[in-house]
Amino acid sequence: MTNTTQNHQPVIISKEDVSELKFPHEDVLSNKDAITLRLTNLEKALKLGNTENHKIKIVFEDSHGLKQVETTIWGVTDKRVILKQGVLIPISRIHEVKI
Repeated sequence: MTNTTQNHQPVIISKEDVSELKFPHEDVLSNKDAITLRLTNLEKALKLGNTENHKIKIVFEDSHGLKQVETTIWGVTDKRVILKQGVLIPISRIHEVKI
């Protein structure tokens, strides 16, 4: 399986636009190592966001294709990433976290 982020350029959007998107339930990653790396990078990004207000890039996929947002992560639950103003991205839809 090829990684979609290598085949297509994501559309850059603002975090405010994320709440308007529709997300399918399927995980975009099938490789267990990639899923573990995604969670590890989310935890790192959360710490950087909380201690240094460091912005990161999240490449994710909604029902229409790849998107990218540059933002600070405020929280991570077992199923979602929480951005400023309560904006949520399902973890299962995230391809990559660029720190």
